[in-house]
Amino acid sequence: QVQLVESGGGLVQAGDSLRLSCAASGRAASSYAMAWFRQAPGKEREFVATISGGGTKTVYADSVKGRFTISRDNAKNTVYLQMNSLKPEDTAVYYCAASPFLLTARSVYDYWGQGTQVTVSS
Repeated sequence: QVQLVESGGGLVQAGDSLRLSCAASGRAASSYAMAWFRQAPGKEREFVATISGGGTKTVYADSVKGRFTISRDNAKNTVYLQMNSLKPEDTAVYYCAASPFLLTARSVYDYWGQGTQVTVSS
């Protein structure tokens, strides 16, 4: 069992930066691939980025590539999402998730946090 708690969301203006954190606890949390997903009102939850257990491999959605960076500190059992050049269309609830597999499909992620709201004003 892995427990995930996100933090760092808030209200920012377009062009600003924000860093989200996801604290993981539980059995072998550092061995899991970790990902960020987001869900805007009225839309499906979509993949944003994922990182391997060792932190050496990352995958990004095209919509955030070059603006967002996912990283992890296994000593702290924490995953980060650095978001730069934010746009109003990035507004969503951001969720942290854990999976044994480094994949982008939502279905392979067994553990989820409660989400943190990010709002980007124009």
